[in-house]
Amino acid sequence: MRTTLTIDDRTDAVLRRIAEEQNLPYKDVVNKALAEGVKSLEAHEAPPDFRIRVRDYDILPGVDETKFNQLLDELETED
Repeated sequence: MRTTLTIDDRTDAVLRRIAEEQNLPYKDVVNKALAEGVKSLEAHEAPPDFRIRVRDYDILPGVDETKFNQLLDELETED
């Protein structure tokens, strides 16, 4: 497919330098760079699974778990 693109000067200079160093046609270097960029973009589409490890913590003896909200209210009042 043939198309017209505007490539910034720095990117163009890098692509042309690579083409010259590797003795490759400029269009091949541009196509390879675009293909690698597309792969990178596709790899970032789906975020990795996020997992939380659940740990079992026992409540210490003498702590009334029904009063956690009351404790939170008291701590907020102190602030």
